[in-house]
Amino acid sequence: MAIADKMTAAMQSSSWIRRMFEEGAELKARLGADKIYDFTLGNPDLEPPDALKAALLEVVQDSRPGRHAYMSNAGFLETRQVLAAHLSREHPLSFSPDDIIMTCGAAGALNVILKALLNPGEEVIILAPFFPEYIFYIDNHGGTPRVVETDALFQLDLNRLEEAINTQTRAVIINSPNNPTGQIYEAARLNALGELLTAHSKKHGRPIYLINDEPYRRLTYDGISVPSIFQAYPNSLVATSFSKDLSLPGERIGYLAVSPQAQGRQELLAGLILANRILGYVNAPALMQRLVAKMAVVTVDLTPYVRRRELFCQILADAGYDLVKPQGAFYLFPRSPLTDDIAFVAELKKENILAVPGRGFGRGGYFRLAFCTPESVISAAAAGFARARARVAQV
Repeated sequence: MAIADKMTAAMQSSSWIRRMFEEGAELKARLGADKIYDFTLGNPDLEPPDALKAALLEVVQDSRPGRHAYMSNAGFLETRQVLAAHLSREHPLSFSPDDIIMTCGAAGALNVILKALLNPGEEVIILAPFFPEYIFYIDNHGGTPRVVETDALFQLDLNRLEEAINTQTRAVIINSPNNPTGQIYEAARLNALGELLTAHSKKHGRPIYLINDEPYRRLTYDGISVPSIFQAYPNSLVATSFSKDLSLPGERIGYLAVSPQAQGRQELLAGLILANRILGYVNAPALMQRLVAKMAVVTVDLTPYVRRRELFCQILADAGYDLVKPQGAFYLFPRSPLTDDIAFVAELKKENILAVPGRGFGRGGYFRLAFCTPESVISAAAAGFARARARVAQV
């Protein structure tokens, strides 16, 4: 065996997102990209804002010595100062630059957090449907995932959460706006979750941390805002990135933020900084840190995403699909007309439509569609969605 048994098992159960994306690449090569309607990968297709391009040129042309050298494992102080000021306005709490650690994307931030928090065998609650990589991230650091279902509208189910918390619970990961549903967890339920975690933390004699993975925070619709977990619960951390709101997924730049009110904050921050180093990240990319310091309040123009969401929801409604309209991000998560979502995704594939089965996100009976793709592709797929729905209705 060339690789570890654990990696072999991981490869066999690896992300349905990538599996369908790779099938799509094969179909495009065989039939032509214009004949394939690929809604598998959440890869922003909007170009970064013009202001970012101008700022990037300014950063690149700065010829002062040492601009590409190592820095503190936490990142450049000047970048963290800008982000601390931004967070202080947004939440509002008094954030210090010391509360922020620059990371290699939100994925890097999550791995740093879990490395710092977990003892072997301790549990991390994740809410289905969930981003599938959470399972691997938790396993990376010796933890055990405990999956808790959300309700029919993909909101927090507090009764199920309370039943899941036990002496081994170390953290709860939420993702709001959510991938794959696009739902934003309601403030009232977040506050109730904060009260629940406070009670259990006192009962078990140590904090249970609440972690929000929020790279879609600025991608919201209909005037809906994302409630602050820092306001809901003091022992909170945020993992985020600039991948979606600035269309920079390939640059791997993000940060984590610790609540100024967190219990054991200084020890926690020291552990996080060490984890950033010993996981091999060392520090976030210097060039990108300097760039995002200039972009703290900039985002892509959401107008194309707004139009696509409306168009796609109308197409699916006209074809008879059951769908909870997304409040944020750029995904739809319709109910599958077949109980077996994999079988229905196969039906869509007959129409050259590529989707991801819901069971890949821990919620069978649904499928995910990413609308970070041109309106022309969405429109061209309309007839195929209708045909697939009609075909299975006759079975």
